Amino acid sequence: MTASVDHLAGSFLRVRSGAPPLARLPEGYRVVSAADAYAVQHETIRALGGRIAGWKVGARTPEAEPFAAPILQATLFDDTTVLPPGLCRHIGVEAEIAYRFGRALPPRDEPYTTAEIRDAIASVHTAIEIVDTRFVTPGSQPALDHLADQQSHGALFVGPAVADWQSLVPLEERVILTIDGKVVADHVGGNSAGDPIRTLVWLAGHAARYAGGLAEGAIVTTGSTTSTIFVAPGARVSATFAHLGTLSITC
Repeated sequence: MTASVDHLAGSFLRVRSGAPPLARLPEGYRVVSAADAYAVQHETIRALGGRIAGWKVGARTPEAEPFAAPILQATLFDDTTVLPPGLCRHIGVEAEIAYRFGRALPPRDEPYTTAEIRDAIASVHTAIEIVDTRFVTPGSQPALDHLADQQSHGALFVGPAVADWQSLVPLEERVILTIDGKVVADHVGGNSAGDPIRTLVWLAGHAARYAGGLAEGAIVTTGSTTSTIFVAPGARVSATFAHLGTLSITC
């Protein structure tokens, strides 16, 4: 049997409500396509309620088709730097570059161009995503299963806005990630998707199909520039991009 959207969304929702995490998908159910995964994602988001305040988007290579997941306001933090206790079972930290859109990009017949996407961006931010999962073990399942599970989203912290971002070259941006004062990553680039603007162009069409477009004020994080590093509750994590500044959070 392929994916039953209601059944699989219900399985993820029960874990979010306190049921034990899943060792695997329920017997007899499979996520066989990205379309299946996105249908489960959005049924889960619909049942959770609340406003889609942002998105995560990424790609495995600069040429691969991107993938995405919506982010609700409840797990988006741009006015606090402390992860609420108990929000995430696993705390995997990643340094990312996030973009905030200054105007909406509603559905339309013709695709948005790269120039239009760049023109709609209001600011760029240092961000730290918390990777979590409704499965027992992070990264243990087929990629489509994790995509159905909101692409393993736990929480997103967003740093101060940089409005003068047009000269930013993400592939040449130095990133430093520290945990409890120890440098665990220090390199240039690091995003497997390559230029994040490509993924934002793709996301405009994806969001139009699944969520009525990208809303004004939406924040989009564009993929890890570091490996995912799992930390204990209470860890102090800092991400620094050379031209975007530092964001520090307490997990």
